Amino acid sequence: MKKNWEIKRLGDVCDYDKIPNKNSNLPYVGLEHIESNSGKFIGSTNPKSVKSLTFHFTNEHILYGRLRPYLNKVLSPSFEGQCSTEIFPIKPKTNLSRGFLFHWLLSNVTVKRINATCTGTRMPRANMNTVLGFEIPIPPLSEQQRIVAILDEAFAAIATAKENTGKNLQNARALFESHLQSVFTQRGEGWAEKRLGDVCDLIDCLHKTPTYIESGFPMVRVTDIKPGFLDLSNTRQVDEKTFNEFSKKHTPKVGDIVFSRVGSYGVSSLVTSDAPFCLGQNTVFIVPKINFRLLYYFLNSLIAKTQFDELIDGTTQPTISLRSIREVRFTVPPSHDHEKLIAYLDVVSLETHRLESLYQRKSAALDELKKSLLQKAFNGELSGE
Repeated sequence: MKKNWEIKRLGDVCDYDKIPNKNSNLPYVGLEHIESNSGKFIGSTNPKSVKSLTFHFTNEHILYGRLRPYLNKVLSPSFEGQCSTEIFPIKPKTNLSRGFLFHWLLSNVTVKRINATCTGTRMPRANMNTVLGFEIPIPPLSEQQRIVAILDEAFAAIATAKENTGKNLQNARALFESHLQSVFTQRGEGWAEKRLGDVCDLIDCLHKTPTYIESGFPMVRVTDIKPGFLDLSNTRQVDEKTFNEFSKKHTPKVGDIVFSRVGSYGVSSLVTSDAPFCLGQNTVFIVPKINFRLLYYFLNSLIAKTQFDELIDGTTQPTISLRSIREVRFTVPPSHDHEKLIAYLDVVSLETHRLESLYQRKSAALDELKKSLLQKAFNGELSGE
């Protein structure tokens, strides 16, 4: 630790101000209004009347979300307001900079320590009395302010870089979508509009709730169907009898497509290996009668997704029926053009995935840079002494 730095208990340098709010004409902050890991406010400063108990806060407080602390929700508000009782207003004392406390709470080391105090499984909450006993490094106030200025400037630059990276990622995906659009809106000699039911067989899952076991045969559910690939890494498991029962209608093979039709509807995954699995509820096998890659590209196009959106029933649990899926319209090129179009889309898809991977790595590197800066800050490595 640097000279002139002290180690204090958190409870010695700040207070929890859990003061019930009595003014209903104030902005409201819930956990949903604080962005994870960034401290960004994503709510509204308009006054809001809240029937349940809330805590009062001012622009002298730090707001800390104690529910699921691994979500790392910390806010340094610039306004007076009221907050959920799942958020604790923390008021630093005169020897602790509010910005210094804000960054300390956001640091990865602090998040892990606070998360370790949690009680409750479904709704884990930090034990804030234990947190009050945590030690926090306290440099002189002028040094705190200098460190905060460095972190604020660095994090603003990181936020801008992440925003640009996110836009680049969206642009890469939009570019691929535009290529899909250009292919599947073509018209010409030999092109014909077909119903999806004309170019594939749809095989529904067994509408029955199975009993899962610790180790057995994988059952694919909606959550396992990812855009671009079938994720068998976290599937629920069933015994051999159940597996055989659910596999009677169809044994999956390479080139089949698995499709989600309830909840996160309209997502399709291509079967690319012979690994055995059966389908759980709310899923369907699409068995192509034409080139499976061409059909797969169509299912991931905006043309198909727009039709899926128009066909859903229900609001709380949107659902696409098999009958509706069969009626989706697909402009099919002549068979002699299939390989040429697939080769073109494969090249575009490969480049899109390369760009996505690049931008995701950049985003992850920026996150690591932020963690590293915070660690250095509270180890005294950003000090000018």
